[in-house]
Amino acid sequence: MSEKRLPKKTLFFYGLSEMPITVANVPLAAYIPNYYGADLGISLAVIGAVWMIARVFDAITDPLIGYLGDRTDTRWGRRRVWMVAAVPFLMMAVYKIFFPQLGADGGYLLLWLVVFWLGWTMLFIPYYAWAAELSPEYNERTTIAAWRMFIGMIANVATKILPVLALLLFAYGGTREVVVMIGWSLLLLIPVTVTLTVLNVPEKKDYSSTRIPIVKGLKIMWSNGPFKRLVFAFFFNSLGTALSTAVVLFYIRGVTGEEEAGIIFLLCYYTANLCGIPFWAWFSKKIGKHIAWMIGLSFYIVMSPFYMFLGQGDFYWMLPITSTTGFAGASFYVMPNSMKADVIDLDTLNSGEDRAALFFAVWSFVSKIALSIGPFLGLSLLAFTGFDSTPGAINSPNQILGLKIIFSFACPVFFIITNLIAFGYPITEKRQLEIRKQLEDRKAGKETRVEA
Repeated sequence: MSEKRLPKKTLFFYGLSEMPITVANVPLAAYIPNYYGADLGISLAVIGAVWMIARVFDAITDPLIGYLGDRTDTRWGRRRVWMVAAVPFLMMAVYKIFFPQLGADGGYLLLWLVVFWLGWTMLFIPYYAWAAELSPEYNERTTIAAWRMFIGMIANVATKILPVLALLLFAYGGTREVVVMIGWSLLLLIPVTVTLTVLNVPEKKDYSSTRIPIVKGLKIMWSNGPFKRLVFAFFFNSLGTALSTAVVLFYIRGVTGEEEAGIIFLLCYYTANLCGIPFWAWFSKKIGKHIAWMIGLSFYIVMSPFYMFLGQGDFYWMLPITSTTGFAGASFYVMPNSMKADVIDLDTLNSGEDRAALFFAVWSFVSKIALSIGPFLGLSLLAFTGFDSTPGAINSPNQILGLKIIFSFACPVFFIITNLIAFGYPITEKRQLEIRKQLEDRKAGKETRVEA
């Protein structure tokens, strides 16, 4: 079952479209809630509610686009056409969200978040489904995920370097200024990277388009035990990350007293991510994907409580902790994304169809639910402590203590749950090779079955 390795050119051009996805993640989770709350005056409770309400639309659009994507059959392929169609939706929404008009309120933010997530779905689902179809080999799927996330993280770091240089060299900084710079970066990256990917990466041609009705298909998916475990583990991992990201700028402002240094923190964290991605890709090939993931989570769990010991003027003491958690956090980007393709193989064996997009639709929906519940939970907990996010506001010691506890311990709690779910994950390299052999036997005309 020897497979020809993907050329580095293919890996590079495929990875380019990860750039806007990765660059957009942090501002949407950290800067946009902070900007609309502290700078535009929308209450934290309203912002949290907006993030939650926007998910109602995803419950419809995500499975629908996944289902339609698997049924799409054009001379240009079935993945790239959806990615191209996503570009105008994303660019319009980015412009409206990152450059809001005067008087923007919760309704304005909700409208353009819905448009943004629609475009995100049209890009994310076919793009990630495409990765699962690029190679059937267990370890090469880790390589694909690592290349994609490494290239995406380069863009993420680069868009953090620009605001840091502007702050250090020209004293141009702050939440609004960072939002503007990242907004312009996204408007450039979205059309350029998607175009380069669709023009330079080949699509699989020998797929079996799905004919199973969507409801029946979801039931078959739910019977896929390893997928259920993986998606629940990923949900809690993403929930912890989203909560921490939503609270971090409040922590930096409220605990360390630094109003403009948030971008330095993010640059440090994502540079450590960038350095960690090649290590975790290599390490997982030695010990297995889910074990590497659990080790990365464990390092984060151990280091995060050290934030409790910091106070006013201690911003730069954050950075050693941040570098360690950032390096460990790189495992979150590589391992689950590689493991997804393996559970799709099991579904292909049981359903007889290539339904990668439907799986990634569920993955996308779960990801966006986590990206909504995380900020909602974090901002709600902050509101419960009575923390005042208004620039220049003076918070009591108890309010600062509440903020420190939320930032230091809430994320590790969800990561502990992730580790408990991932422990004993059944699809190892050996098991995946067995599934691949059965798929190849089927293609050769032999009838085989596998237990779910």
